[in-house]
Amino acid sequence: MRKVKRGPRFYVLLGVAVLAVAALVTVVVVRSFAMVTVGPEQARERGRGPVGAGQVDCSRAKCIALTFDGSPGEPTGRVLDLLAQHHAAGTFFLEGRDIHLHPDVVRRIAAEGHEIGDHTWNHPRLTEASDQQVREELGRTADAVEELTGRRPTLMRPPEGRTDDRVSGISRELGMAQVLWTVTAKDYATEDTALITRRVLDGAARDGIVLLHPLHAGTVPALPAVLEALEGQGYAFVTVSQLLAPGTAEPGTIYR
Repeated sequence: MRKVKRGPRFYVLLGVAVLAVAALVTVVVVRSFAMVTVGPEQARERGRGPVGAGQVDCSRAKCIALTFDGSPGEPTGRVLDLLAQHHAAGTFFLEGRDIHLHPDVVRRIAAEGHEIGDHTWNHPRLTEASDQQVREELGRTADAVEELTGRRPTLMRPPEGRTDDRVSGISRELGMAQVLWTVTAKDYATEDTALITRRVLDGAARDGIVLLHPLHAGTVPALPAVLEALEGQGYAFVTVSQLLAPGTAEPGTIYR
């Protein structure tokens, strides 16, 4: 059998081919873990079939999602009372460390048709936490919510909205989509109720996701005016999941 002699040119071409394949694999891997941001309209277009019975169809209605971050302690009960008065649904992204101190409030959130999302246990910046810490922060809170309500959160909100490819990848592993926002009242920086109200109303738009923090002093006093004004403008108040229906939140994906 005659042995084929390969010259330097062959090995140069072989090396180039190997590098090209390696580069392609790297691109595929990076893309598979890259952050993907989707808006509510895009999510609805990806869905199949009609929305669920009794749900608002946000492809037809003028919808907005009010979201509340923080502990389930007071004044969450007052927030729930106000939402009930306006027949409004909300999404509560709960920090885990105080969940078992307020089990009745957590159960009430779920029982009254609101949505519960995961806001970590201790509110760390996930982009600065180790992989193990990210998993523990989200997993521990999800366990606590599931223990009290029987339902495990499928949505999470990274503290301060800080996320990256790594956090997105871990969220995907844990079966959680990430939810950011389109409107913030910056209520963590002011107690001015009128200013908080104005910021929400100025930023409100169809398919909007509003970020509020009930534990800050000016927020709950602003909520009646916010609800009344948005209701007067024809908005339907829905949970984040309802805003996306008939689409469903995909783990790891960022929605805003």
